[in-house]
Amino acid sequence: MKTSKNTILITGGSAGIGFEIAKLFSENDNHVIIVGRNETRLQQAASQLKNVTAIAADISKNEDIEQLANRLKKDFPQLNIVINNAGAAQAYQLGTYAGASEIAANEMQTNYISVLNLTEKLLPLLENKDEAAIVNVTSIVAFVPGNSLPTYSASKAALHSYTQSLRHTFRNSTIKVFELMPPLVNTEFSKEIGGENGIPASQVASELFQAFQSDHYEIHVGGTADMYQLFHHSPADAFAAMNPIAS
Repeated sequence: MKTSKNTILITGGSAGIGFEIAKLFSENDNHVIIVGRNETRLQQAASQLKNVTAIAADISKNEDIEQLANRLKKDFPQLNIVINNAGAAQAYQLGTYAGASEIAANEMQTNYISVLNLTEKLLPLLENKDEAAIVNVTSIVAFVPGNSLPTYSASKAALHSYTQSLRHTFRNSTIKVFELMPPLVNTEFSKEIGGENGIPASQVASELFQAFQSDHYEIHVGGTADMYQLFHHSPADAFAAMNPIAS
């Protein structure tokens, strides 16, 4: 996949992983379109980037996705890369009064359903390009769930499964389907689950950039690679490593 002269949509592009991806790709002769819910934070992010367009939208809302897709088709018909990075997560423990179904509904809508919705609406733009890409940002918990993120883990597992099917569907087309699978990352998003102990978001962006250069479609960032190997050797050991029990 080429790494310059692309037009790239990045949802959740105003902070964290999305911002670092936008920064790296904008520095390498790409036009980046960052999307976020918070207009103030979005404009602050855009002011730190070059060759950028900022669009305020909440991709958990179907009407916002519809408006975003229509604007992209009208103003950016050259769009050839979609990076589905926006996410929602809540740390909690399952139990009688956890409210899991309500939490899961929000996480599944943002992390899974909205990705399907936006991707489907933008496929007509991607299908007529000489080279195009879809990048779905999942997580290490897509295959080894984190007990403190039970329904977030489930939503990322669903997105992982969908991404594999999408890649298979477009295997003979000009659309390349990537999956970016970070471990714990030091961002505001992961603050409540100890994000300060995670890797820098810039490392995630760098490994995506490298994967584009080599057409490596499933990107196990940092510690995800070791956990993936452990999972294939022993799912039980991988789960225990992900969810240590304090003595």
